[in-house]
Amino acid sequence: MLLSPDDAKRITDRMLSRSTAQHCTVRVEGSDGANLRFARGSATTNGSGSTLYVTVRSRFGRRSGAATVSSLDDRDLDEALQRSEETARSAPENPGALAPLGPQTYEQGTGYDAATAAVRADRLAASAKPVIDAAGQKDIDVAGFATARQGFDALATSAGLFAYDRATGAEFTVTARTKPGTWSGWAGVSETRFGRLDTARLGARAIGKAAHTAPPVRLDPGKYTVILEPSAVSDLVGSLLRNMDAQPADEGRSFFSRKGGGNRIGEKLFQDNITIFSDPNDPIAPERTFGDEGLPQRRTAWVANGVVQNLFCSRFWARQKARAPLARPHSFVMAGGTTSVDDMIRDTSRGVLVTRFWYIRMLDPQKLVLTGLTRDGNFLIEDGRIVAPALNFRFNESPAAMLGNVLAIGASERTRSGEMEGGAMSAPPLLVKDFNFSSPSDAI
Repeated sequence: MLLSPDDAKRITDRMLSRSTAQHCTVRVEGSDGANLRFARGSATTNGSGSTLYVTVRSRFGRRSGAATVSSLDDRDLDEALQRSEETARSAPENPGALAPLGPQTYEQGTGYDAATAAVRADRLAASAKPVIDAAGQKDIDVAGFATARQGFDALATSAGLFAYDRATGAEFTVTARTKPGTWSGWAGVSETRFGRLDTARLGARAIGKAAHTAPPVRLDPGKYTVILEPSAVSDLVGSLLRNMDAQPADEGRSFFSRKGGGNRIGEKLFQDNITIFSDPNDPIAPERTFGDEGLPQRRTAWVANGVVQNLFCSRFWARQKARAPLARPHSFVMAGGTTSVDDMIRDTSRGVLVTRFWYIRMLDPQKLVLTGLTRDGNFLIEDGRIVAPALNFRFNESPAAMLGNVLAIGASERTRSGEMEGGAMSAPPLLVKDFNFSSPSDAI
């Protein structure tokens, strides 16, 4: 369900006026969307969905409690408010609790597109048709998912803050397989604007990767030169950003902790050509206009020319350290270069092209070592050309090490992460040396 700023404010004002807590925060979030699935030559299902959640958090001193309801009925809202207050009175004290933020100034942002909000199932079906047709001509099975959605997020506090943001999203993914199921390929993207989706191009990429009749080769584990496509890069860079938290860094519990105390802001940890930022007004991958606790999001450089510029910082930790708070990013842009994937392949004497990752988990937060699996399109490169499909690998690798071993960078583009949901991401393909594949995987 979509609410206007005025409608959202009426709900939050009503709940705040009825609160008996020392501090109260009300969040209202909703979305509408249409989706379509297709497989084996036709659409299989289409649907629409609508969500609405109202969360109220009450606090007495340092004791807080919260309740969530998916209703705008007055009785349900009153009951949620009462439950949050009852919970707060019986909760243990939280030494990190702060009074909520008062009024803030937010940027307008570029995350909403009216044309995308108007997309329905007929346009989703039309977007899938060129992919289905191309697969039939190549005798390849394809399955995919298309969606268009819009949503809003409103936050109000008893200290006078009211924030409202809205956004749209469009997504198209396609997985292609040979008829015997011996090999697969994938392509996908998540966009802010439906009109930017080039579904025919995505289908061609996935079908081209799947259309290999040679049996995949099994490679030994070890360190390889790799070409990581944008989806794979976005997973690793997203994991890096999620760990750029000032508190664990200052406390010595993070990769971003400085030996002897403090954090590594100002240190050159990556190569000169590595720049990562977030920006609510970026035209390609806009950040939300407000973040955790209602903190305004501004254009923020996280890494510039290989140097760590900022770590996100909660209001509690900012007060402890007498510094300004900084909202955690949900979206990012990694600046690109000029080297095409074809040029990267030509420059590789022996290596592996990786389409995407999945099932990524943390192994060592202090060294920032992750583990995960490749999926849907590994290829062995020898003497500057792709010579065969290659069975998948498990990797044990650090995104920090990856960003220190970059040999070439391609153009940055919107992509879809396999792990980081809900954000806008733009990332380039990378040619990287010494990427550690720890064991083989028989999955295709």
